[in-house]
Amino acid sequence: MEGQDEVSAREQHFHSQVRESTICFLLFAILYIVSYFIITRYKRKSDEQEDEDAIVNRISLFLSTFTLAVSAGAVLLLPFSIISNEILLSFPQNYYIQWLNGSLIHGLWNLASLFSNLCLFVLMPFAFFFLESEGFAGLKKGIRARILETLVMLILLALLILGIVWVASALIDNDAASMESLYDLWEFYLPYLYSCISLMGCLLLLLCTPVGLSRMFTVMGQLLVKPTILEDLDEQIYIITLEEEALQRRLSGLSSSVEYNVTELEQELENVKILKKKLERRKKASAWERNLVYPAVMVLLLIETSISVLLVACNILCLLVDETAMPKGTRGPGIGNASLSAFGFVGAALEIILIFYLMVSSVVGFYSLRFFGNFIPKKDDTTMTKIIGNCVSILVLSSALPVMSRTLGITRFDLLGDFGRFNWLGNFYIVLSYNLLFAIVTTLCLVRKFTSAVREELFKALGNPEVYGAS
Repeated sequence: MEGQDEVSAREQHFHSQVRESTICFLLFAILYIVSYFIITRYKRKSDEQEDEDAIVNRISLFLSTFTLAVSAGAVLLLPFSIISNEILLSFPQNYYIQWLNGSLIHGLWNLASLFSNLCLFVLMPFAFFFLESEGFAGLKKGIRARILETLVMLILLALLILGIVWVASALIDNDAASMESLYDLWEFYLPYLYSCISLMGCLLLLLCTPVGLSRMFTVMGQLLVKPTILEDLDEQIYIITLEEEALQRRLSGLSSSVEYNVTELEQELENVKILKKKLERRKKASAWERNLVYPAVMVLLLIETSISVLLVACNILCLLVDETAMPKGTRGPGIGNASLSAFGFVGAALEIILIFYLMVSSVVGFYSLRFFGNFIPKKDDTTMTKIIGNCVSILVLSSALPVMSRTLGITRFDLLGDFGRFNWLGNFYIVLSYNLLFAIVTTLCLVRKFTSAVREELFKALGNPEVYGAS
């Protein structure tokens, strides 16, 4: 009897493993297909040759697609876990959701951590070096020569990074135990290195997210139709049409030898056409789209941003009075045992919305920074090198998103797998400083955003004394 029970338990465990593996594979396949269509939408079409470079480009494309799919999985990891917890809590005995269990959630977190490390330290460096390689001098040119050069470059890069991390660890924590533990490559070295990368990703999010939160109002203002208050769109379209016709006449009158003037006029004509399209779109928009959608979206953005700042402020107070508020604090009751929000399913939905909002804001803020402005992909005109750079950047941001969300107190869901083992998450001063910096920088960015128009008018008035005489 005991033998039959043991065999039955093994069969159930086997079927459970197969079911979880199938679900993970299907989820990743969906993300991979979506990522492939996104990358091919921006990839430069001129890169599609039929030679050796075409094979290299195709391999780099597949690796970049895999990395982007892993990034999407890291973004969806925390929202999927939160909604799964609420579903299991609401329907604990439902037969149709038995596949949704704690084992599956833990497996997804472990896979996300594993694939993030794989993409960041192996696949993306390989794709970049493979794309730039030509083969060592004296060897026969071909794919094998390029692979050999790429592997040598990867080994040298690994030695360089491991040496830097070893020296940094020795300087920061100079004791024999920590230095000896660094010789353990798998158990300590790689997790320590990924902990450093995670901290860098969180610092990058700390820089990008406040900028993105203030920039979101401008971006949405460009995408939506603004209300027409005291504006005559017909007159503006008429004026811009006259200006377009004048530029076209000037272009037709110039000779092709005047290349500089022709290029300058063509750029100016293109800008005029873009402005004309925007005005025509505003004219064709319905009244509810102009007068309802735009104000509603702006108010929604303001509410989401305000709630985010308030949650961070509450988390700062909790950190000061309760040590369990630390990201690496006491473990919760487990998945499906208790709701993580005082408002139940509504609170969980709000957390998910805020997490997605922070991710979108961080991406907007990342591309708004001057240093990363050249990384912005262009439709059908983005090189594979730039695509690799974008995939790495998105991977770093998305991998740090669950850690940032838990550190800021946006959610109380415990970090699972290797995400909760980062050393710096247990440092009270680092976590408190991170929360304070986020709240202060976000508030300053919002104040600067909403007072920019007033400041511009003041600067104009101070720079033009005639304004005071006229007034």
